[in-house]
Amino acid sequence: MSDKVVTRFAPSPTGYLHIGGARTALFNWLYARHTGGTMLLRIEDTDRERSTEAATAAILDGLTWLGLSWDGKAVSQFERAPRHREVAEELVRMGKAYYAYETPAELEAMREAARAKGLPPRYNGQWRDRGPSEAPAGVKGAIRIKAPTEGVTIVNDRVQGEVRFPNKDLDDFIILRSDGVPTYMHAVVVDDHDMGVTHIIRGDDHLTNAARQTVIYDAMGWDVPSMSHIPLIHGADGAKLSKRHGALGVEAYRAMGYLPEALLNYLARLGWSHGDDEVMSVKDMVAWFDIGDVNKGAARFDFAKLEALNGVHMRKMDDQALFDIFVATLPYLEGGPTIAAKLDDRRKAQLLAAMPGLKERAKTLVELVDGAAFLFAERPLPLDEKAAGLLNADARAILRGAHGALSAVEGDWSAASAEASIRDFAQAGGHKLGAVAQPLRAALTGRSTSPGVFDVLAVLGRQESLARIGDQID
Repeated sequence: MSDKVVTRFAPSPTGYLHIGGARTALFNWLYARHTGGTMLLRIEDTDRERSTEAATAAILDGLTWLGLSWDGKAVSQFERAPRHREVAEELVRMGKAYYAYETPAELEAMREAARAKGLPPRYNGQWRDRGPSEAPAGVKGAIRIKAPTEGVTIVNDRVQGEVRFPNKDLDDFIILRSDGVPTYMHAVVVDDHDMGVTHIIRGDDHLTNAARQTVIYDAMGWDVPSMSHIPLIHGADGAKLSKRHGALGVEAYRAMGYLPEALLNYLARLGWSHGDDEVMSVKDMVAWFDIGDVNKGAARFDFAKLEALNGVHMRKMDDQALFDIFVATLPYLEGGPTIAAKLDDRRKAQLLAAMPGLKERAKTLVELVDGAAFLFAERPLPLDEKAAGLLNADARAILRGAHGALSAVEGDWSAASAEASIRDFAQAGGHKLGAVAQPLRAALTGRSTSPGVFDVLAVLGRQESLARIGDQID
């Protein structure tokens, strides 16, 4: 086995890339990047009934959006079926597997008999030592592996530790069905071996599969890859994560306005930690990640934590970078397409200028859409209930004076020049600054909350600012 680490992410294309799958992909990707290795992608599409092209596309799209790139082309497991058959037949030639000729009815009777005795339903091995010459005419056999009957099969797991499986519980499971279709259990081993996978990192729901897969590796005389079975993600109530907890596809998190880097940071922290570090960049994660540090216990998914972390990532992000990702994500966000349609060069410049104030108040890109709405509003601005409540007769009288003071600003129109003029006006008229700023905010944005009012004046510019204030005092 080479020293280079090769991991793989192997989703089934029966739906979108869900959040648990995204974390498995992330751990494989981080471990490969951390060790200078490679991560391969295999689409486990052997279940022809349930596998779809659309689901495969959704998985590739989700990984690409998250920035989890794979090496080489994605491999289709289904297309490798001839190779899986070849290995199964080779095992028969080596005396490590055999043809079994039961009908479905006979297998059901065998299961029933075991249940009646209070035993787990296992195959009884009745064709293990019989020759094909005894095969019933016209019946195609399934190939079963000869599992060891005594002792234990040991899985040395880097997360779960040493796990021992009594061989009497393993039974001679099928590796090639009678119609010549390989089983998932067998296909996975052949693919991982042929693709040179050195480290298998997957959910701990595959732990019992690991014992059976080890039987196939041993029968072929192949090296067993290093195994790491990571705990599943649970909902806040401690039950396995399901749709009702928000076990949604990755594209739903994009539509909710989460940044890929924040989502990756949150997923990495589900079951893995690095000291007390909560906020990490992708670069940090690659530098610090080790599969041996993953916890054995299940982690709980918490939307409030994800949202708070997303807000931290937004505030830390460079304004131009946040602007770029915001504009790229607009088509997916609620209310985003309306803004995207109005983004001419002037509005882009305004949006970028407003970004420092906008990102301080938003935890998601959806909240950023909401916060930026004032830039794209058409005059006369519709006022929300609170803003309308602020603009009573006294407030409008103050606005008239503020309009006059701002109209007199000479030279450079900026947050600083606007602020100086409003402070002078408030002081001269004996007003508190808030009594001037609040009606101004309502007139400029149609709302009672916004970025700093002087920043808003600067971003909207002299002409638009004076026109919006004018609309409210006419």
